[in-house]
Amino acid sequence: MKLRVNPNRMELLRLRRRLAIAKRGHKLLKDKQDALIKRFIELARESKRLREELEKELQKAYGSFLGARAIMSSRSLEEALLISGIRSQLKVSMINMMSVLVPQFEFLYEGDPANYGFWETSGELDLALYTFINFLQKLIKLAQMEKAVVLLADEIEKTRRRVNALEYVLIPALEETISFIKMKLDEMERSTLTRLMKIKEIVRKH
Repeated sequence: MKLRVNPNRMELLRLRRRLAIAKRGHKLLKDKQDALIKRFIELARESKRLREELEKELQKAYGSFLGARAIMSSRSLEEALLISGIRSQLKVSMINMMSVLVPQFEFLYEGDPANYGFWETSGELDLALYTFINFLQKLIKLAQMEKAVVLLADEIEKTRRRVNALEYVLIPALEETISFIKMKLDEMERSTLTRLMKIKEIVRKH
């Protein structure tokens, strides 16, 4: 669909410049889209691998906890878990990933999760608690990666819409309009030339 413009040389020059910019922008956006898709696939695969790893670790942690529960009395288990032995905090910052702002989580803790006497507790409980704390760190990393995947997917969709708008709407419209103006200018030039030839002929006769 051609644009509504006045068919003159100034407009032709302006549209040619605009077409050059549109084609350059289309190439840059296409390159960006390809890079985003590549990074998206890498992150999706990595998060899938980490999720599978976490499922195994969670089973291991629950297995150790159930082992401790089978050995220890309910009172001893409840007393051992009554007071937390660690203090933790979650730091959140933003990083730029392929022009997309992605949250980065950092889990910090101090202390010992096995904060109890060892007389009435089981080594299975120690193993369960240390596995859970390690699991929590990896779970936060997985949350960070999956949030990045979602944000990258949104950016890919936005970039795809821009690429399509340039490729299928703006660039064809500019090319069609430029062809139309060139045709009109050629017609005007031929018409002017014809008039000049007629004037010359009239002048020659007189």
